Amino acid sequence: MKNMIICALSSLLMLLASCGTTHSVGEYMVVGYVAGFRGYDFSGIDAAKLTHINYAFANIIDGEVMFGSDKIDSTEMNSNDIRALVALKEVNPDLKVLVSVGGWGWSGNFSDAALTDSSRTRFAVSASAFIREHGIDGIDLDWEYPNQLGAGNIYRPEDVHNFTLMLECVRRHIDSLAAEQGREEPYLLTIATGADEVYAANTELGEIHKYLDFINIMTYDLHNGLTSQTGHHSNLYLSDSDSPDGDATVKAVDLHLRAGIPLSKMNIGVPFYGRIWKGAEPVNNGLYREAATTGASISYTDVLKAATDPAFTSHYDSTAAAPFLWNERDSVFISYDDEVSIAAKMEYVKSRGLGGVMFWEYTEDVDGMLLNAIVVGLKGK
Repeated sequence: MKNMIICALSSLLMLLASCGTTHSVGEYMVVGYVAGFRGYDFSGIDAAKLTHINYAFANIIDGEVMFGSDKIDSTEMNSNDIRALVALKEVNPDLKVLVSVGGWGWSGNFSDAALTDSSRTRFAVSASAFIREHGIDGIDLDWEYPNQLGAGNIYRPEDVHNFTLMLECVRRHIDSLAAEQGREEPYLLTIATGADEVYAANTELGEIHKYLDFINIMTYDLHNGLTSQTGHHSNLYLSDSDSPDGDATVKAVDLHLRAGIPLSKMNIGVPFYGRIWKGAEPVNNGLYREAATTGASISYTDVLKAATDPAFTSHYDSTAAAPFLWNERDSVFISYDDEVSIAAKMEYVKSRGLGGVMFWEYTEDVDGMLLNAIVVGLKGK
């Protein structure tokens, strides 16, 4: 009988989740990842323009969600950051604050945590306790990636189904916590997903979305630090200059849709940073050409500096709805998003009926120009 009651409560909470909430920026989600390792004063966050904040990151230590002694960029993640983010609800009462677990550097223990019934329960209990302890609104799992090496991670074929079981277990425990507390709104469970077919092949997207409030598709780094070929790293459409099997935001959305995820649960990702290649072949303004380096990350501040440097020429690939910079003299290629490409993406969000947008990462914006482009682009029909 107890299990039947818990299941009924869980179903009720999921129904409430599907109904959505009213946010200060309108009907669409604007989910901002905020890095705890940038030394940023969180009180300066423009909370009225966000619906959700995902604090990056918490780690998995001994199978549990926690802040540990491990650091990112010599900075320790800590509960003071969470308190500062929760305080932003004074500005935006509708704001939801989540902690993102994992990320590129801290996904190495996901496979072990998802491996057995007992390990999944241990993880889910710790996630629930983490929510209770820090007074947040949910958990975001950023496993990069199930059954893939990632940054040297433990991985195994069992990850494919175990990820589904892990999410089901976490959902059950955080719903039980909400019911125990008499919380009117359910706690949120979300994930960040890869944008390519390899990710889809190694997850059960059609099943896992049943346990999720929404997903954040990482539609950036489509060309990245592992690729020596230049290219758009967050293009909306497939460029005419790319090969037919190239990547694009719209292809990632269609991939998730075919896998069974409703459009209303999808947020597309926007990068607040660029990618730079050096020694690119001086053909087609360096676009989709081999380079001497892979696509290193470049701050948006440096992107703007390059855009005003006379050595660089600004280009816009209309077929991809993506800008890029080309330095003919030094054979340097830079891919990035700007206000024009973001406007195109927001029109796409509205036309397809997507849930909204996610971005990485808040502290890299310059004078709020990219976040403002998102908010302005989502207004109206």
